[in-house]
This record gives sequence, C-alpha cells and structure tokens, in this order.
Amino acid sequence: MSIVFDTFALMAWLQEEPSAPQVEDWLVKAEQKDIDVFVSIVNLGEVYYRMQKLGQDEAAEEFLQDIRMRAIPLKAAPATNRRVWAAARLKAKYPIAYADGFAAALAQELHAPLLTGDPDFELLAKEGVVQVVWLPFPRT
Repeated sequence: MSIVFDTFALMAWLQEEPSAPQVEDWLVKAEQKDIDVFVSIVNLGEVYYRMQKLGQDEAAEEFLQDIRMRAIPLKAAPATNRRVWAAARLKAKYPIAYADGFAAALAQELHAPLLTGDPDFELLAKEGVVQVVWLPFPRT
C-alpha cells in the first residue's frame, strides 16, 4: 500500500501541529515497511521555502539534510514531464495551488490516497479526482 503526503501534512508534522501524531503514525508505518510514503519533490521544495519564510532557517536545512540522507522514510518523486503536465491540468481545472497539483497528480498516478488537511482539496475529493485521508483543518 502507498500514500502520498502533501505540503500540509509535512508542515503539520514539522510544526508539531495537532495533526502531527497522525502524520507520525504514517511515517512509523513507512519505517516498518508496512506502507510506502511518497511525496513530490515540488512539495518538498515548498516545505523548505515555507520553513525559510517562517524564519526557521536551521530547521529547514535540517529537513533538507534529512531528506538527502533518507532519515525520513519518504520516497521523493521527481517532477517528470508527465507529472508537470498532469499538475498543470489539475491546476487549470480546480482552485488549487500549483504545488498541490503535483501532490494530486502523484496520488492519481500511484492510485494512492493523499494525506492532507488542506481544504483546497475538498472539491477534488468530492469529485473523485483523488481519494483523501483527511487531517483536521479549521472549517469555516
């Protein structure tokens, strides 16, 4: 079995937000080889720059080092031509960020659920574009 993480899931875990334990559970399963956790390299880059923008330069560099050393059980998926165009199609059709398009496109390609709490994915989930495993997020 596989699951795809988006930026929301990784940021929740790194920022120790209320849904961090749920993300941690998936990472433990990945460490135990019970599941494969995939993430687009575009989403990894988004996590890095968001941490930098939050003034967490050292934590961002540690995260990057952990990714490079494979200390976190994530399988980074490159931004292939096919994924770029799939993300662009999703961005054109749905009100999502371009980086979110990469997460959704990867989930589609792998026929895997997407772990997120980002409400921008609600329409994609509702229309059956991607299966979503929801982390808590504030609903208005």
